[in-house]
Amino acid sequence: MLGSILRALLKDTSANALVVSAFAMMSMIGGAGLATDTVQWTLWKRQLQRMADSAALSGAYALAAGSAGPAAATTELGRYSYITNTVTYNAMPTTGTYANNAMALRVALSTSRALPFSSLFMSSTPTITAEATGAAVGFGQYCVISLETTTATGVSFGGNTTATLGCGVATNSQGTTAVYAGGSSQVTASPISAVGNVPASSNYQTGTTLISYSIAQADPYASLPMMSVPNGCNQALSIGSNKTKSVNTSGNPATQCYTSMDIQGTANMDPGIYIINGGSFNIGAQAEVNCSGCVFLLTTDGAASTVATADINGGAKLNITAPTSGTYKGILFYQDRNAVAGTTNKINGNSSSVLDGAIYFPKQYVTFNGTTGMDTKCIQIVARQVTFTGNSTIQNNCTNSGSQSITGTQVRLVD
Repeated sequence: MLGSILRALLKDTSANALVVSAFAMMSMIGGAGLATDTVQWTLWKRQLQRMADSAALSGAYALAAGSAGPAAATTELGRYSYITNTVTYNAMPTTGTYANNAMALRVALSTSRALPFSSLFMSSTPTITAEATGAAVGFGQYCVISLETTTATGVSFGGNTTATLGCGVATNSQGTTAVYAGGSSQVTASPISAVGNVPASSNYQTGTTLISYSIAQADPYASLPMMSVPNGCNQALSIGSNKTKSVNTSGNPATQCYTSMDIQGTANMDPGIYIINGGSFNIGAQAEVNCSGCVFLLTTDGAASTVATADINGGAKLNITAPTSGTYKGILFYQDRNAVAGTTNKINGNSSSVLDGAIYFPKQYVTFNGTTGMDTKCIQIVARQVTFTGNSTIQNNCTNSGSQSITGTQVRLVD
């Protein structure tokens, strides 16, 4: 009898649909569950990558500022609490394009968590990983750098200035107008970057790239030493109008020191180092100065408030080039970094003038008043604040010069 009952059940097809539906439902539920877990894994992957990117950038910014990269990255990761993760830092990456680069930081993150549905089918929990490398890299060629660190404007183009610079402009000013281009000025320079804001302006010509909230640029001459004032430096140099004088240097390196220099006539100067001790380097409107391979050091053997300053008038004819070798290679003017802030130094010249070298006033202001026709193939201006007036053209062609254009720094994600 039992056998006949079983045969009857096997032949009965009235419940086939229910059985098939039950198996199909299990597959659908399993597929939906696995899809849900996959979405969660994808979300975690995105979140983990975002965390790695942010941490790597924070670490690279810290390295660029001379701080500890991993500490900054850890602080940044502390802002994210929704994923438990394992962190690996390489303060100097061991692989990739930036391997062994002290200004790069690699961040590797991983997380592993079981999910309800996938754990039914998988013998082990999947590990989700993300990594990123941030680095301070060279970006842009600059010939004007303002070392201003307050909210004051670092670089100004005003009035009817026409500034054509074959290079970039940078300032460490944190101001809302860190770089100003106003009046009827016309500015051709790129990039123009600032720690603060660089407001857009129609005064910037086509092709100018503005970069606000950039990393601070390093002082390219921060390690440059200032020569001490030699004993016996107590004489001033004065050349009257319509007078011509040869100015000599002596010693090794060839040096001459004056308490001040007042040139109203013509000065034919030997190559070498000229120290101005506490007075002014003053060149009159009708003066002519010729000096190949010269550097002018503005300093003092007294109080910081007496550091020498520069006042070069617009009508003067200058033919001055920096040394091509030695400690002051490529430096034309260097004011002692102990100078008191607030004084403006004027660098001008007529249409026949030739200037080649760096103008370095780390604590004071510089006004550069160019003239159409002035030969400034290779000029760098590094000062606390820089103001352009007149028609200023810097070609940034330093091929045969002791000077070099300055490479800026930018932090970005790399490998």
